[in-house]
Amino acid sequence: MPSDRFEAALAGAVSELEEKGTAKGAETEVVEVLAAGEDSGPRVLLAGEGDRPFLRMNSNGYLGLAARRDIVAAEEEATRAFGAGPGAVRFISGTYSPHVELERRLAAFHGRQAGMIFSSAYATMVGILAPLITPATAVVSDALNHNCIINAMRLARPKVKQIYKHSDMADLERKLEEIPGGFERVILVTDGIFSMRGDWAPLAEILALARRFDDRFPENVVVLVDDSHGVGAFGATGRGTEEFTESGPADILVGTLGKAFGVNGGYVTGSSTLVRYLRETAPMYIYSNPITVGEAAAACKAVEIVDSAFGRALLDHLRTMTARFEKGLVDLGYETIPGEHPVVPLMVRDTARTAALVRHLYDNGILATGLNFPVVPKGDEEIRFQVSAAHTPADIDAVLEVLRTFEQ
Repeated sequence: MPSDRFEAALAGAVSELEEKGTAKGAETEVVEVLAAGEDSGPRVLLAGEGDRPFLRMNSNGYLGLAARRDIVAAEEEATRAFGAGPGAVRFISGTYSPHVELERRLAAFHGRQAGMIFSSAYATMVGILAPLITPATAVVSDALNHNCIINAMRLARPKVKQIYKHSDMADLERKLEEIPGGFERVILVTDGIFSMRGDWAPLAEILALARRFDDRFPENVVVLVDDSHGVGAFGATGRGTEEFTESGPADILVGTLGKAFGVNGGYVTGSSTLVRYLRETAPMYIYSNPITVGEAAAACKAVEIVDSAFGRALLDHLRTMTARFEKGLVDLGYETIPGEHPVVPLMVRDTARTAALVRHLYDNGILATGLNFPVVPKGDEEIRFQVSAAHTPADIDAVLEVLRTFEQ
C-alpha cells in the first residue's frame, strides 16, 4: 500500500525542525575507543574523521567505569555462563541469579529494603508512575523535571497535576495547598539532579513539606526522586542527592546503571511492599525483557567499585576536575551555573551561537552537546559539558584553551 503522503508529512516535519535549528541532526558514530595516555584520558575515533582523536565532554560515564577491565571481565564471564540474552521476561523464565544479586546490592547501597531493575531508567519511571496513580491520586512535579517524568504523567493521566516553579519551595507549598478535597494520595516527583543544568533539588525542604501535608491525605504524600544523574556521581560516597543534601531517604528512589555505573539499565529502590506491588503491576517490568545477565554482573561489579575506597578516590578526583573546569570557564568570562555536580552548563542563551560554539569545539577535537529549545526553555540555550573522573588536568586545560580561542 503506498504511503507517499505520509512520508511527505514526516519529511516536512523534520525539515521544519531543521529550519528552526532545533533538530538533533546526525549522530556521531564512535568506531574505536583509544586508551588513556600518561597525562590524558581516553579518546575516541569517529566515522568519517580518520585517525583524528576526539575528547568526549558529553558522556554520562561520570566515573569512567565502562572500560575498566574488571567490569568488562565480569560481563564476559557471566555471558559465557548464562548466554548473551535472558530469553524471556522475568516472570516466565528470564530471572537469573545475577539479576537477583544486583537488586540486593542496589537496595543495600541505598539503604532500602528492596530493589527492582528495568531495561532503562526511562522505562523505570514510565513503568512505575502509572501503577502508583489511582483515580484519587494527585501528582505534583517540578517544572524542569526530565522528559521521562513528563511522559510518564501524560500516560498516567492523573485527574490533578500540579507543576511548581523549578525548586521554588514557596510555589510547591502553594500547589500542595491547592489540591482539592477528595484525593487520597499525592505523588510528589522530582529529579535529584536536573540533567540540563547540573543543579539539584532541595530534597530536605521537599521532604519537610511532604511531612507537613501528609496528614491531609489518607494514603500520604509520597516523594519520588529520579536521581539518575546523581547516583554514583554526587555526594561523598556516590549516594547522590540524598547524601549531598543530607535529606534522609525519599519514599521511592529511581536510579540508572547507564551513567556513573557505566553499564546499562535502570532501577527503583524502596520498601519491600512497594517493590512487591510493582513486580505485579509495572508493565515495563512485566512485559519487557530485563537487562542481560552479563550487564547485571557488570553492574554488580560497578556498585562494588563505587562502594569502596577506590570509588571514593574517583569521586574526589571528579570533584577536583569539575571545580577546575568551572573556574576556568569563569576566568574566561563565560557564564555557568556553579555547583559540585559534573554537569557543567555553559550558558550561551542563543541558538545560532550555541551551534557555532559546538562546531568550534568539534573542529578542535572536543565533543560537547548543544541544547536548544524545546530541550531547554527559550533563553536557556547552552552547551552541556560533562566532566568525568577519566579526565586529567591536561584534558580540562585543553578544552579551556579551545574555548579561549572562540570569538565571543
